Amino acid sequence: MSIIEDSSARTGSRVPAAEVTGVFGAVVKAVARRMMGRVPDSIGVLWNHRAVMKDAMGIGRKVEGWAELDRDLASYAAMAAAATIGCSFCLDYNYFVAHNHGLDAQKIREVPRWRAATVFTPLERRVMEYAEAASQTPPAVTDELSDALLAEIGPAALVELAARVAFMNMTARMNVALGIRSEEFADSCGLPPLAAPSELPASAEHAA
Repeated sequence: MSIIEDSSARTGSRVPAAEVTGVFGAVVKAVARRMMGRVPDSIGVLWNHRAVMKDAMGIGRKVEGWAELDRDLASYAAMAAAATIGCSFCLDYNYFVAHNHGLDAQKIREVPRWRAATVFTPLERRVMEYAEAASQTPPAVTDELSDALLAEIGPAALVELAARVAFMNMTARMNVALGIRSEEFADSCGLPPLAAPSELPASAEHAA
């Protein structure tokens, strides 16, 4: 397995990127080009452990197949969790994907500062509050917040919300630990930059 010597410098990753080769590598690169227009440098980092990458991609595809939670709410939740953890790659990628799925770009770009933004509905704000609380260490979801969402979106969607946030935590924390950062997908399609994150409330202090 050969190493791309300058990839670590380009991505800032803490693990050098390996050359993506072979039949499986060709499939991975083809999927990446179809979804993102190019092959992210970060794929080379995960290529060092192909089983981890393959299984993570498989889980991600299954997560995207869930449909009990409204897609817009799911996007806001994922991005709010990523913002709480501090994963710039996740924020940028999900902004890019949400735009391609036709979500309101003005709303999506405001997710990192949702507490101060005025564009979100009360339900959207509660979903992001839940995602933020569930992403703290330890998790800080309250009975009151959970009960409010249970009444509004129902048990199946609430279970899915918790699971989507948990999956984003797995992805985002892995990316942050490996030093995988934004690759500016949003910039490449002319989207305005994401808003600067809001300060978390005192009860929302967390370890990224």
